[in-house]
Formats: sequence, structure tokens, C-alpha cells
Amino acid sequence: MKRLIAPIMLVFALIAAPAFAEVKVGYVDLQKALNLSESGKAAKEKIANSVKNYEGTIQVRQEEIKKLKDELEKQSMALSADARSAKERDYQQKLKEFQRFTKDIQEELQQKDADFTRQIIEDLLKIVQDIGASEGMSMVFEKSESSVLYADKSADLTDKVIERYNAQFKKQGGK
Repeated sequence: MKRLIAPIMLVFALIAAPAFAEVKVGYVDLQKALNLSESGKAAKEKIANSVKNYEGTIQVRQEEIKKLKDELEKQSMALSADARSAKERDYQQKLKEFQRFTKDIQEELQQKDADFTRQIIEDLLKIVQDIGASEGMSMVFEKSESSVLYADKSADLTDKVIERYNAQFKKQGGK
């Protein structure tokens, strides 16, 4: 439904244009702006650093689990049924803890990424609105979400948005 609204509004605006005034339309590739803006790059770097920090811990825990499994396999014939059962429970418990730990890390990193993305997109949208208003745009579409099938490059405001956003980002001390 969302994909239909923008094209319908565009058609309406183009039909009604002769009755009103010149219709100026632009579009922005928010994904490109997000990826190429200074704060977008900084956010990616923060996430990458968090991943690196966790990789060491994950590797140590993986090695512990592998060691437990190897011990269990080597000693399983020599151990009594109770001892083997206790070692198997210990191994299963450590494996569950490891899986829970990695899942928690993954969720934490996804949440951080979503928070960074949300804040940057909010800031980008304010800049798009400012550019749209200052340049007398009737409408500004998001390139991938509004089903823009064709648009002249002169209607692309993405680079302008990135430039203004980066200037604002530097003024604020890089957040």
C-alpha cells in the first residue's frame, strides 16, 4: 500500500500542475546517504569495534567447549556411567551458556546498529526537509521506497544531503 501512495501522489501532482504552478520533484537515496555520511561511517566503525571486542571472548569460550567435548569423547569408555553422565551434563550446560551468550551479543549489536541508524535517518530527514523547502520542491521521494522507476540525475538530492549532513556532523563535534 505504501508503495502505491507515492506514485499516485506524483501522478496527481503532475495532472494538477498546470492548474497551479511548477512542480519540482526530487529524490534521495537514504541508504546511500546513511552509508556515505561521516556519522554513518563512524557508526559502522563502532559496531565493527564491538564485534572485534567480542570475538576474543567467543573464541575462548568455543575452545573451552571443544576441549570439554574432546575430553568427553576420549574418556567416555573409561568413565563410569554416572561420571560420563555428569560430564555430558556439564558439556551441554556450557554449550547452552555459549549459545545464549552469542545470541545476546548478536541482539545487542543489532540493537546498537538500529539505534545508530534510526538517529542518523532522523537527522537526514530533517536535512531533506530543509533542502526541499529551500529549493522549492513540491515533493521529495526516497529512491528505493517510493518505487522511483526513472528520475533524471538532476533530481537526485542525495549528495547535497550528505554534504549538509557531514557539515552539521562536524559542527556538532562528531557526536
